[in-house]
Amino acid sequence: MTVDNEVEKGRPEAIRAVPVRHPGRWVGAAVIAVLVAMFVHFLLTSKSLDWSEQWKYLFSDAVLKGVRNTIWLTLAAMLGGVVLGIILALMRMSSNPLLSGAAWVYLWFFRGTPLYTQLLIWGAIGSLFPTLSVGVPFGPEFHTWKTQSLINVAIAAALGLILNEAAYMAEIVRAGILSVDEGQQEAASALGMSRAQTMRRIVLPQAMRVIVPPTGNEAISMLKNTSLVAAVPYSELTFTAQTIYASTYKIIPMLVMACLWYLLISSVMMIGQYYLERHYSRGTSRGEASRQRLRFRGGGGAQ
Repeated sequence: MTVDNEVEKGRPEAIRAVPVRHPGRWVGAAVIAVLVAMFVHFLLTSKSLDWSEQWKYLFSDAVLKGVRNTIWLTLAAMLGGVVLGIILALMRMSSNPLLSGAAWVYLWFFRGTPLYTQLLIWGAIGSLFPTLSVGVPFGPEFHTWKTQSLINVAIAAALGLILNEAAYMAEIVRAGILSVDEGQQEAASALGMSRAQTMRRIVLPQAMRVIVPPTGNEAISMLKNTSLVAAVPYSELTFTAQTIYASTYKIIPMLVMACLWYLLISSVMMIGQYYLERHYSRGTSRGEASRQRLRFRGGGGAQ
């Protein structure tokens, strides 16, 4: 017997790897496939959806106006909310007890009461303050206006959303600022930077990594919260759909049509949020991993 044969006899048999079986996964996949097929069948065959009725109003002037009003309310509420939220966050973190206390009371009120209730108050603001005037506090008034002539339904709806959103953005901004190491602020102060310069050039750019993700979620939530301005009332997308089905009695088709518009707009916002988060995550391991996944999926595109 040769040496090679002896060596081969002493070797163990090759291991035959048997894949781990996951019957639960196949059962789950089958259940999901059946549910998806049932849902598609429902969409195609259900008379209650009345797709022809939806198509009739999908791009009508009234609906497009409602979409425009929804979009501008979302933009106005987020821009105003972010600016006011930054101011409130800085006030909340101030060493001045009067500024800090005033910001705390603001957050306490607007986070502690329902948005719908706040919008109802804004809709009836003329009853609360019949007139607005300019003058000396507790003294003579130089000029007086009727509140309803200054604050129409569009401004009332926007103000209600802005003031409510600012309370939540203040906490998001404050969390972002606190996430930046204090040593960097001390180093900036040692270099002669003022507090405002340090906040603008050092702290806020780094805090954006923490601020952007929840702000994106707030923007998408705000898109949906615009439907509450029917309390003012103001003709945004949902209010427009309600106005249409009040005369046609096609309730479900109009509400589904409104949902389709909301889904389209929110999908665009989600894509924008993704790229914004990726921009501010540059230089981090998480951001690099996200870019590597994108390159892999794209088949090795531009670097």
